[in-house]
Amino acid sequence: MTLLLMAAGSGSRYGKLKQFDDLGPEGEFLMEFAIYDALQNDFEQIVVITKKENVSFLEDYLKERLPKHIKLNVLAQELTDLPDGVDYKGDRQKPWGTAHAVWTAVNVINGSFVVLNADDYYGQAVYKKAADFIKSNNEAYALLGYTLKDTLSEHGSVSRGVCKVEGDNLVSVNERLKLVQQGDKIVDEDTGPEFTGDEQASMNFWVCRPSIFDKINTELKVFLQDENKIASSELYLPFMIQEMLQANEAEVKCIPSGAEWFGVTYASDREKAVENLQSKTDQGLYKTPLW
Repeated sequence: MTLLLMAAGSGSRYGKLKQFDDLGPEGEFLMEFAIYDALQNDFEQIVVITKKENVSFLEDYLKERLPKHIKLNVLAQELTDLPDGVDYKGDRQKPWGTAHAVWTAVNVINGSFVVLNADDYYGQAVYKKAADFIKSNNEAYALLGYTLKDTLSEHGSVSRGVCKVEGDNLVSVNERLKLVQQGDKIVDEDTGPEFTGDEQASMNFWVCRPSIFDKINTELKVFLQDENKIASSELYLPFMIQEMLQANEAEVKCIPSGAEWFGVTYASDREKAVENLQSKTDQGLYKTPLW
């Protein structure tokens, strides 16, 4: 099984590259805890998507730490990495979103895989649930969901994909861009809807099948024919999966993670993340040093 970590973001609200911030008790990156938890649950390949200038550093850094039998691929997300027959010669700097990040790994992933953000902590329990799902189900995709009220930041609004679920089936994921707690409700200040907080939220922890690459291939070709989208838009992985869902091209399950999530959206989130990782290490959930 493969774990794909998306680590190509710029950390504009955080103020620096949070993927490489030394949050752990021994200076570990947050992604190292995701890798550690995955390896405890039979994952054998780690793929990291990052910026070109970070590839050499991150490859050397992780090779020194990971067990020798683990396959490691550190890949650059570049604008020139496109489907056959498609070319781009413009001057855009920012990559084309999370679906394009996944596309970067098309030549190194051969089976089902988990994809997640490198700058989030997802909890240990979720990796076992994802591994069990991959082992027991050959076709369906899955979203490992988190309770919305447990994914907010004390320091500002957050963007979350709020899920509609029927039974264990994911029906839709609607991106809400400015969610804040107001009294006993959560409000999207951008468009107005209110939520109880008990809804499942997408934190970008997906179980994907190889068919996702065919979908991204098709959508990238369409995307790059639109001059307006080329300039500033992005192609998001949740949108790809939702389109497959609506077209009956894929079955998608929503599995409550039953795990704790925390992230570092804002610089002021850093202190809490450091405290949480230290506490988990003190409880014996992680070794120190980690590797």
